[in-house]
Amino acid sequence: MQLALFIIFGALAVLGALNLLFQRHPINSALSLVVVMISLAVLYWSLGAEFLAAAQVIVYSGAIMVFFVFVIMLLNAGEEERTHGSRAAYIVGIPGAGAIFSLLAFVFLSESHALGSSSIGGYLNHVTSNISEISTVLFTKLLLPFEVTSVLILVAILGAVVLARKEQ
Repeated sequence: MQLALFIIFGALAVLGALNLLFQRHPINSALSLVVVMISLAVLYWSLGAEFLAAAQVIVYSGAIMVFFVFVIMLLNAGEEERTHGSRAAYIVGIPGAGAIFSLLAFVFLSESHALGSSSIGGYLNHVTSNISEISTVLFTKLLLPFEVTSVLILVAILGAVVLARKEQ
């Protein structure tokens, strides 16, 4: 089952990345990046890194993508043309979303012992050690790159604001 999850969400991440590159509209590219981030979160979860998967969804798919969309809107990249959607998106997207939902529901229901319903103590100890290991590495060895990355994101947003400013 884990191999099937890896193949499906790995392929979904690659297809989302390719769609990100070939989209003509920046908002559609940002939405494709959300698909990639969610797929990576599922891959992290399947590897047993539950905290990293949750952080991937909250931080990258949530906060960083809000910044991306904000910057895209701030840049005012041009007038969007009104379309009625892609026919291929309806044909592939709706059954694909149903299949992914069904697969995840099957995995959650059939692997409930691995998710902590039968041995809560062992599961909580595993999660606690996972969180403590990540936080120890992040705030000791990787503190400088962590802070430099946040400053770079701030500088990139400020640069986009300066570039988008209209001359008077």
